[in-house]
Amino acid sequence: MTGFPTPFLWGAATAPHQIEGNNLNSDWWVYEQRMPHLGLSGDAVDGYHRYKEDMRLLADAGLTSYRFGIEWARVEPLPGEFSRAELAHYRRMIDMAIGLGLTPVVTLHHFTSPRWFVEEGGWLGETALDRFTAYVTRVTEILDGVEWICTINEPNMLALMVLMARAINPDAVPAFDTPTVKPGEGIVIPRPTLEVGQRLVDAHHAAREVLRAKTSAKIGWTVANLALWAKPENEAYLESERHAREDLYLEGARGDDFIGVQSYSTQEIDATGMVPAPPHPDNTLTGAAYRPDALGITIRHAAAVTGLPVLVTENGIATADDEQRIAYTTGALQGLRDAVADGIDVRGYLHWSALDNFEWGHWEPTFGLIAVDRADFARHPKPSLAWLGDIARSNGASLPERS
Repeated sequence: MTGFPTPFLWGAATAPHQIEGNNLNSDWWVYEQRMPHLGLSGDAVDGYHRYKEDMRLLADAGLTSYRFGIEWARVEPLPGEFSRAELAHYRRMIDMAIGLGLTPVVTLHHFTSPRWFVEEGGWLGETALDRFTAYVTRVTEILDGVEWICTINEPNMLALMVLMARAINPDAVPAFDTPTVKPGEGIVIPRPTLEVGQRLVDAHHAAREVLRAKTSAKIGWTVANLALWAKPENEAYLESERHAREDLYLEGARGDDFIGVQSYSTQEIDATGMVPAPPHPDNTLTGAAYRPDALGITIRHAAAVTGLPVLVTENGIATADDEQRIAYTTGALQGLRDAVADGIDVRGYLHWSALDNFEWGHWEPTFGLIAVDRADFARHPKPSLAWLGDIARSNGASLPERS
């Protein structure tokens, strides 16, 4: 007995804009050019051309699954004009994964949209649902054999990024930092508006309807699960903050086939909203608190709100110390195992991330199981990749017990 179900997905995750490079037609490419305080993605880590090497590294290590995205801005460079060449590219990725024994978990929208979509009004525009549904419909043509599909990645974070859409007009918005990295003393991430959140729920439901009609895959979306908490004197604020920041999106998943849990740390709430993590030597390179126990907390909460099986679609730590990465992941997986022992249906664990990559305006936070030399794009697997592969080969039997 390993404490993990059989079968169980063991893998790693990436996002197209963060690894592919030269995503010229996306809204994020525009933000990067017009907001100089953000870093540039540029060539990223050339994942567009090197996906075969990346998948082989994961499979050779012993992992059994790979989560990757299809880039809408490449597939539909102009409204209603779909690129057969790009669709064929992503189909080759699916075939490569399946051929290597990696179960593909395919994400259809991972924060980036075509530039024209934002100029047309974006997620709050009159055409948003029709445009997204048309894109999803066309992509179903290449999804044969895909067992897991995520419609939208972290809609609760995407709702914040909708603010950045105004950066298409650089005179209309002040500099906006990304919610991924909390520089210096940290930033207070604003609460997403319910209007944007509900529009994303509607988009997810529309996509789900198309995917159920045209594929046999399990359909869900992924939510940034925040493990929110409050001191006793601030408990009154916790419920409304949790609804706006997380539960609206978990409730929107009811009726799906699974819920994607994405967990990194915990987050305190007070009367003003989120509280930045206080300075501590163990804080991660994003400014988050070192909390491997967050995964167990968030799995339990997501399962309770949605009533769905859980697929951990992201979990990891931004650190330059790979021993710390292994220690963090050990604790996170122990919490996952405890949740399974308590009867929660968990279907897999996908580490964030497969590669060190572009973290939405920043290159400094390194999450990867594989380091990349950005001068020549050489891949350098870290000890954590072999370690996680060993855990996968034993289906968790080699995971240490709690000390």
